[in-house]
Amino acid sequence: MLNSLITINQVFEAGIAITALSLFLRSLTFNLRDRISRAFAVILACIMVSFLGEAISGALDDPGSLEIWLRLEWLGTIFLPAAYLHFSDALLETTGRPSRGRRRALVRFSYIVSGAFAALLPGTLLLGELVPNGRPVAFLERTPLSSIFTAYYGIVILLAMLTIWRAWQRTVLSASRRRMTYLLAGSLALAFSAYPFLVVGSGFAARFPEIFLISAGLGNILAFWALVAMAYATAFFGVPWPDRVVKSRLFRWMLRGPVTVFIILALIPWVSDIGTFLGIQEGVVLPVIVALTILLLGHLLTLASPTLERWIFFGALEDDVQFLQNLQERVLTDTDLRQFLEAVLAAVCDRLQSRTAFVTALDRGEMQLVLEVGDKKILSKQKLSAELLGATQVANGKPELFSWGQFWLLPLHSEETAELVGILGVLRTKKTELSAEQKTALFDLGARAALALEDRRQQSQALRSLESVTPRLDVIQRLRAASRYDQQEVMSDIADLPEYSDLVKWVKDALTHYWGGPKLTQSPLRGLQVVQQSLVDHEGNPSQAVRSILKEAIDRNKPAGEPRLSGEWMLYNLLEMKFMQGRKVRDIAMRLAMSEADLYRKQRVAIETVAQSLLEMEKDVLEQQNGKEAQA
Repeated sequence: MLNSLITINQVFEAGIAITALSLFLRSLTFNLRDRISRAFAVILACIMVSFLGEAISGALDDPGSLEIWLRLEWLGTIFLPAAYLHFSDALLETTGRPSRGRRRALVRFSYIVSGAFAALLPGTLLLGELVPNGRPVAFLERTPLSSIFTAYYGIVILLAMLTIWRAWQRTVLSASRRRMTYLLAGSLALAFSAYPFLVVGSGFAARFPEIFLISAGLGNILAFWALVAMAYATAFFGVPWPDRVVKSRLFRWMLRGPVTVFIILALIPWVSDIGTFLGIQEGVVLPVIVALTILLLGHLLTLASPTLERWIFFGALEDDVQFLQNLQERVLTDTDLRQFLEAVLAAVCDRLQSRTAFVTALDRGEMQLVLEVGDKKILSKQKLSAELLGATQVANGKPELFSWGQFWLLPLHSEETAELVGILGVLRTKKTELSAEQKTALFDLGARAALALEDRRQQSQALRSLESVTPRLDVIQRLRAASRYDQQEVMSDIADLPEYSDLVKWVKDALTHYWGGPKLTQSPLRGLQVVQQSLVDHEGNPSQAVRSILKEAIDRNKPAGEPRLSGEWMLYNLLEMKFMQGRKVRDIAMRLAMSEADLYRKQRVAIETVAQSLLEMEKDVLEQQNGKEAQA
């Protein structure tokens, strides 16, 4: 029984260490800019080191290696109080009570004290000699300084809990208070479970090893659930995502990481028995079990996770969430459209025994070539935009087959509105007329092409509408996220302006395609009010409006006086030559007498100045609108 309890504790300790590592990597990946997430990442690092040292030391026999891992375990424990104080200060600041200097100074002081204790770890001042044959497991002897550290640990953790309690009292919304409760309870449970009590309770553990190990196992279970609860509550801080996205991402992360590892660790103690039963060596059984477990769990989680998410998290929103989960599979992208139309044109060429066919789409009153197959030289001789649309108009908008040069043409109409959406053309063969069967096949295939063009047009309109409001949607999500715990954020200017980092990226992308391209035509800059006002001067053309606003933002950084190639004209000349004139990087670098690496650094600064000017222009427009609303 004693060996079984030790094994179970080792499995839980390793599982907690791996869970902390997984959540630590998640914090580094998704949300490192938020102060609460950074502080929680420090807690996760401490927990990871502490439980990893404890788990590995339990599986070692060599006294030298055993002592190293036990002292490594204490390294995580030593820094845990300072990490908790750091975390609690960030929590209270998020609820609208920033530090006036005293809390920050106390956090720094606690890290210094923990660093001082950590510096004593290699010797025997903080922790004594190794007891390799201790019951029930090996441990390090206690010293007078160990008692001082224990008092320090308890006092700092108590201060941190009181600070979290103050943050809990300042929350108003029920959801925010519930998550703050998770943080308070989880912090207390994790701090209690993470302390190595064997250093102060070795006598009790030696007399009652079973009771001690059962208590340790219950503490490990408590530590795991406390870790998960804290990770869940912390995941909502500093992210602009809706709650459903936060829950879904964390749920999948936990299933594919810690849950899978926990199951594998639980199976490892059975490897020897399974090998004996099957008559196979343990070294062969272990990798097979691990591989099969990973494959089976990955398959089961892929099938079950969408259903589990809807059942556990979303409830009444199940239909909406299921629609969003399936949306990416239903959207018809440009690549999907071309692949489908390529199959349609291939079938047309086979039925009519023709070597060339094409499909065009009606876009803003002009015919745009979507796809062509076969001999492209024949089609390139035709004037698609003007003549093809004119030939269609001669047909009076009826879906009738007619000739145009060397091609048979079939107008494609929407089934819902009967509007012209495009044209299907196929090169005529030597036969002057098509058979009834060929005409029927051509009309059927044309109807499928028309359906695809109409669906893509409707989706494009919907996507353009979403792109135009993307900045406002981002603002709403950031505002909703910021006001989870501090209701004063509702009054913040964040509701009016996009984030500067986002704006810099949008400006860079739009300048890259300044004279045309998807990064300009589909730029989120179209949703800015300054661009919306400019649409009036450019006949509703969003690309020209964005281009003119970017030009105005660049001109705001144009220095006064005579143009030069150096000095204060450097950034303006770089923008002018790179984006307006479209010169190559090497030519610009030679003309401005700088290296290409320096040019890229200067380009980043220049783009940031344009973004800042654009931000100021947007502020001016919003102030004007707010002034008009106030007068009204």
